[in-house]
Amino acid sequence: MRGLPLVPAAPPIDFEWRLNLRVAAGKLVQQGGAEVHAAAYLRQRRLILDAALRRSPAELKRILVHELFHFVWVRLSNSERNSWAELISGEFQKHARGELGWSAEWRKDALKRRAQGRRWREYLCESFCDSAAWHFSGPGAQSDEFTLAQRFARRRAAWLDGLAKARCYQLPV
Repeated sequence: MRGLPLVPAAPPIDFEWRLNLRVAAGKLVQQGGAEVHAAAYLRQRRLILDAALRRSPAELKRILVHELFHFVWVRLSNSERNSWAELISGEFQKHARGELGWSAEWRKDALKRRAQGRRWREYLCESFCDSAAWHFSGPGAQSDEFTLAQRFARRRAAWLDGLAKARCYQLPV
């Protein structure tokens, strides 16, 4: 996990591997539903990862970073979340297309325009986590899911670096 900011000590997160992760109606299921790579249970401090990710270390890292940043998102202050929302709202004003991950992209597409309410907040969270996964997955990380224009991606990276610096996180060498 080189390249991730070091974070202050926190209770451990339990990891579990499962075969063929699927979700239906917001719950993990054995059959049917949609395929997913992972699920985060924030209050329980637990992550469930699809065992197939073990065959692709780069994809595992990207998915794991995304899921870990859900734990960061819930600990952000209101002003930090509002700052992220302003950054993303600016992208909407400039009609930025694409995203840095599928989980944010389908939510963005469903919004049509900058909105308020639950769907907007869910999109903000997923865009934050996908952006962190893109930024902290290491140099040369590639995915078909990285469709956001580089000028917007660089602004997100700078914002994430600013957050790490402001929170006194140390970036590993």
